[in-house]
Amino acid sequence: MLDLKVVAAQPLGNRYVLLRLTADEQLPDMVPGQFAELRVDGSPATFLRRPISINFLDRKRNEVWFLVAVVGEGTSRLAKLRMGDLLNCIIPLGNGFSMPAGPDEKVLLIGGGVGVAPLLFLGEKLMESGCKPTFLLGARTASDLVMLEHFKRLGRVLVTTEDGTDGEKGFVTQHPILENERFDRICTCGPKPMMVAVARYAKAQGIDCEVSLENMMACGLGACLCCVEETKEGNICVCKQGPVLNINQLLWHI
Repeated sequence: MLDLKVVAAQPLGNRYVLLRLTADEQLPDMVPGQFAELRVDGSPATFLRRPISINFLDRKRNEVWFLVAVVGEGTSRLAKLRMGDLLNCIIPLGNGFSMPAGPDEKVLLIGGGVGVAPLLFLGEKLMESGCKPTFLLGARTASDLVMLEHFKRLGRVLVTTEDGTDGEKGFVTQHPILENERFDRICTCGPKPMMVAVARYAKAQGIDCEVSLENMMACGLGACLCCVEETKEGNICVCKQGPVLNINQLLWHI
């Protein structure tokens, strides 16, 4: 558990805020796909911490980033943080994405909405390993596409919007690249219907695929059992044995 200091709280698009946090001591080691539980102060209606994916780890500046979608009282409070404020975090939690066996693997990272968040950190680690990823990012409309300039520094970026205001019109699983190119590995995070569709495609094509589940996680420690997911090995706590799982472990109808 750490008290992290807010370096910046930057509004992005219509409904996102990028929190950049630092600490007096060196931040702990983290891997892409892990998350943190952020305490919400100053709100009598918000008792539970908010689980937020680790968006990026900047070792040079000793900063950790969180992309927060402002959807309720808790995230609205987080969005109102200002430079110098302290934010209590339990970090890092959970398990991360698997890394490819070698730099020759073609890796596709698919994100929808705020589910793009962990893919930035993952993309950097892939690039450091010599593997240049392709990003396929989806949103409802162009104003919901965020951090594109950061993704473009790490690999090729393809975009879909449901209303056609940027990139291909439709869902990520309708993008032509899925028909025109072959990938060795897919990692995805976003709304469950999107991830199920991605998992169905990956299974049909025989592509190794990992998903980052977004089950409700109240404690992050496996104590409250809010995040239980049925798998082929039995019930698991997503916060401890996930949030990243291979689709072969899941009981999804794909």
